[in-house]
Amino acid sequence: MFRAPVNRLRDDVATAFIFPGQGSQAVGMGKTLADASASARAVFAEVDEALGQNLARLMWEGPEEELTLTENAQPALMAVSLAVVRMLEVDHGITVAGKVKYVAGHSLGEYSALAAAGSFSLADTARLLRIRGRAMQDATPIGTGAMAALLGLDHGDAVAVAVEASQGEVCEAANDNAPGQVVVSGHRTAVERAVEIAKRAGARRAVMLSVSAPFHCALMKPAARIMTDALEATPMRAPSIPVISNVTAGPLSNPDHIRARLIDQMTSTVRWRESMVRMAAEGVRLFCELGSGRVLTGLAKRSAPDAAGLAIGGSADFDSALVQLNRA
Repeated sequence: MFRAPVNRLRDDVATAFIFPGQGSQAVGMGKTLADASASARAVFAEVDEALGQNLARLMWEGPEEELTLTENAQPALMAVSLAVVRMLEVDHGITVAGKVKYVAGHSLGEYSALAAAGSFSLADTARLLRIRGRAMQDATPIGTGAMAALLGLDHGDAVAVAVEASQGEVCEAANDNAPGQVVVSGHRTAVERAVEIAKRAGARRAVMLSVSAPFHCALMKPAARIMTDALEATPMRAPSIPVISNVTAGPLSNPDHIRARLIDQMTSTVRWRESMVRMAAEGVRLFCELGSGRVLTGLAKRSAPDAAGLAIGGSADFDSALVQLNRA
């Protein structure tokens, strides 16, 4: 693949590329990238070939309910993120290794981050996410698991709510997204109890989420076993720059350590708030979200208020984003 010239960071400013997770998918995502750039089109074509599916057409035309299926949404979101990365590198001369101090991704976005940093090939990442999506969906019978957002409670209080709600079932903190935004996951009846307990505990809002499975909790152990085999069979290189792990909220570079933490990620809390705080403490002052949606850009403002955020998800985003990236 063509490698564009390296751009070096200013000593006093660091940039992180961050990659969205499930929930940011939408029909039409990535279409303007493909229309604008042969580099982006090549990414979508490579993902389609790896999966033996016209995923690009599903992304651009729908139907939405098919795109939302976990096994489709996960590789689709990665494909858009990597199309943006490829355009930055090939079309605009901004490389991950030359411009960025850290990469990080929310849940499946961690795979996008690793692909951007060269740990996985694009085709292998697509195949891993197809396996991951199916495994997560199949880990529990439909309707037996659930997730809920607890808004206005900090992580410690949300964990206490989950413990009280469990009553012999699984109910755990799945996503620590930002100050006052924690998602719990587990058996549906336990999560429903957590919603009521959280309201009594002073949560501003506590709402059930429309998700297909209870991600990032102990109920994902069957999926973790499947991903253990898949990851052990997939070649992995050391990333060109450190990746911030969802599990540790710290940087990793050793492939064996990364592989182990990706397996742990299936049943562990996504420590996104702590990841953002860690990167900010390490000097990151610009968080650039690459891919569909702007969820992580909003979360960055809450966890790292002194840093700037920008999002690149379509061709229209490039002009203003390039100005900020070239200043960094």
